[in-house]
Amino acid sequence: MRTLLAIPVYNEQRHVIRVLERVKAYAEDVLVIDDGSTDQTPCLLGQLAVDVIRHARNRGYGRSMIDAFRWAQCYRYDWVITMDCDEQHEPEALPRFHEAMAKDDADVISGSRYLRDCLCGDPPPEDRRKINQIITRMVNQRLNLSLTDGFCGYKAYRVSAIRKLDLTEPGYAFPLQFWVQAAAHDLRIVELPVRLIYNDPNRSFGGPLNDSTHRLAHYQQVFDAEMARFADRFAICGCAASACTTEADSDPSCR
Repeated sequence: MRTLLAIPVYNEQRHVIRVLERVKAYAEDVLVIDDGSTDQTPCLLGQLAVDVIRHARNRGYGRSMIDAFRWAQCYRYDWVITMDCDEQHEPEALPRFHEAMAKDDADVISGSRYLRDCLCGDPPPEDRRKINQIITRMVNQRLNLSLTDGFCGYKAYRVSAIRKLDLTEPGYAFPLQFWVQAAAHDLRIVELPVRLIYNDPNRSFGGPLNDSTHRLAHYQQVFDAEMARFADRFAICGCAASACTTEADSDPSCR
């Protein structure tokens, strides 16, 4: 089972060396998508034995994810795992993702910072937790899922499954487009608990998205537009997703 570890980065000179040194203990094939960094990140990446996609300008988190998926497809990987480079995703959790992938009962293994209280560490910024709760509830209700964390970027994706998707959202609203298409294509979704880490609660989204009201409205707008694209699919199918389970608890009614 060939697995690619893909890490989007943008101005991560503080963290990139430490993160990549840690992940190399668990992953042979590492791809870094440098989304137009203007600090020393590009120079530091040149010192490391990793593959790099370099954006000439900042194109957005979603664009980096789409590029990672295309790389995984082009080079015939079976799975691609994505994680952030700000030391808020623990490389030490990678073996648990590999174990879940080996069970062969899921197309998406989605990290959740809220699935198990015992793994919680730092309290999230209030506005981010509130938006996560609102959006996760909306996604669950409208797609008949049972997620506990709609925004965690620590995930494993079966490459043959994501090949079916037509993902175009370039920014931070990428997960909203992804969940709609995952449900529309009946992808099997499993959540895996990961530790909640916020080592820099003041990190910026950039531009208008720094305003939580604007950010929430943008997420809802992207979700509604994607639902409209797949209106026929959801009108035909009573249960939008064929499976949504958690590591701790399986709900047969949503298979």
